[in-house]
Amino acid sequence: MDDSSFLATRLDRDAAPLAVGDLIALIVLLTVGALNHSTVEFLSSNPLYLLEVFAPFLIGWAIVAPLIGAYSAGAVETAKSSIPLVIRSWIPAAVVGLALRHFVFRGSAAPAFAVVMLVLGSVALGGWRALYFKLR
Repeated sequence: MDDSSFLATRLDRDAAPLAVGDLIALIVLLTVGALNHSTVEFLSSNPLYLLEVFAPFLIGWAIVAPLIGAYSAGAVETAKSSIPLVIRSWIPAAVVGLALRHFVFRGSAAPAFAVVMLVLGSVALGGWRALYFKLR
């Protein structure tokens, strides 16, 4: 079996707007979370802090989302197919992000934080995709 065929079925060019929107939704979610736990002054004087907040979850997303099919042909068909795909992709991506945050980057992966990330990430990504298909 050709290795490229697996990813070819998981990546559809028409999903590019979804990918951009997903990244924006995750960055907004993570920025709002950082602002809830830090001051604007702290963030402006520590610009790398936000990169450390974003990195574990964006890395997890980049690894998992294509494998699960968040950008497959099915993801671009309807909200009914796209929203479950993005949520099924987010859950393992968030787990990877939490592990990276705990073991590689500065930050905790406390159970309460994990639940918040799983729920709010699902809401942010699912909500963005629902809006996308409503406006499309």
